[in-house]
Amino acid sequence: MRKASFHLSRRRALALGAVLMSFAGSLPAMAAGADLLDTARARGTLRIAMEGTYPPFNFKDGKSGELAGYDVDVARAVAAKLGLKPEFVTTEWSAILAGLAAGKYDVIVSQVGINPKREQVFDFSRPYTYSAPQLIVRRNDSASYASLADLKGKKVGVGQGSVYEQQARAVPGIEVKSYPAAPENLQDLAFGRVDAALNDSLMVSYLLKHSQLPIKAGARVGAVERMGIAMRRGSPKFKGAVDAALAGLERDGSLKAMSTRWFGVDASRPAP
Repeated sequence: MRKASFHLSRRRALALGAVLMSFAGSLPAMAAGADLLDTARARGTLRIAMEGTYPPFNFKDGKSGELAGYDVDVARAVAAKLGLKPEFVTTEWSAILAGLAAGKYDVIVSQVGINPKREQVFDFSRPYTYSAPQLIVRRNDSASYASLADLKGKKVGVGQGSVYEQQARAVPGIEVKSYPAAPENLQDLAFGRVDAALNDSLMVSYLLKHSQLPIKAGARVGAVERMGIAMRRGSPKFKGAVDAALAGLERDGSLKAMSTRWFGVDASRPAP
């Protein structure tokens, strides 16, 4: 998830286990129709969901009011490869997976982490982002938190329903406070209402360049996560076309260029 004067959220759903399992029974029926690739090409558009409040991944540009960010660039490029016009839908993370299951849009391009529980319900493209969880702390905090275990007895702010919330709640003794988006989370951190925040390392580096809040980067505290484009099951041609589009963008250097533009590093591949 994700600031003071600009909108944050990222990778963030309702209690994921219960929500995903509730989707599972209804998805096969929804997948019984035509392949989504045929449907989307007949329509001429690719309906793409994202938060729109998670810089540098996806957010509203303060000057133009248009969506901008790495996810937006990737989504536009994939749509172009498919011969489709991108049609963006913004929604809070807490409802974004449910909206996909209900067919409100075709894909989610919003730093959705690929994990076994989600793969039971949704299809995912090949990864297009690799990143790790990172702590954010107050600038004047002299404490050293090298791991989540060091935050036992402390309050940690996380995105509601995010993988970061799951990671924090898995550590006994941490008091977890969840937020629908990061502005409130980071403001509470700045004012001392929580002791640390946990979010995406790529977002943290961007945040520290653009936020006026008295905060700083803390330790990286988890394994590298893979992010992919989420879609409903049952459309193998569509999934294959999306994977082929991403593979093409990787081969011609476009993904690397997009990532370097927003993060200063190539996060489209795992670090060597």
